[in-house]
Amino acid sequence: MSEEWIEVGRLDDIPRLGSRVVKSAEGEIALFRNSNDEVFALRNRCPHKGGPLSEGIVAGKRVTCPLHNWIIELENGVAAPPDEGCTPAYPVKVERDSIFLMLSPASAC
Repeated sequence: MSEEWIEVGRLDDIPRLGSRVVKSAEGEIALFRNSNDEVFALRNRCPHKGGPLSEGIVAGKRVTCPLHNWIIELENGVAAPPDEGCTPAYPVKVERDSIFLMLSPASAC
């Protein structure tokens, strides 16, 4: 896995409260943008039944899975109680409106 930052797009490529999917050798990574223009990156699979988190609803620093309404923390990929489980979170940063992603998960589940 890469330990380097790779440029994956611009902030405007992701709508506010929306997402964009990046394909990697490890699978799909969903990039999320909240209303404060913060960007987060999670593996695009809910820990429950593998639902596509990129199709979920973003609110604050959470995304709701579109399949069974599990709520996942965008900062670390952990399911909100009472649900249990997590999906890997990836380091992401924004510099001058460019989004950079590290393909090594910051949190492994």
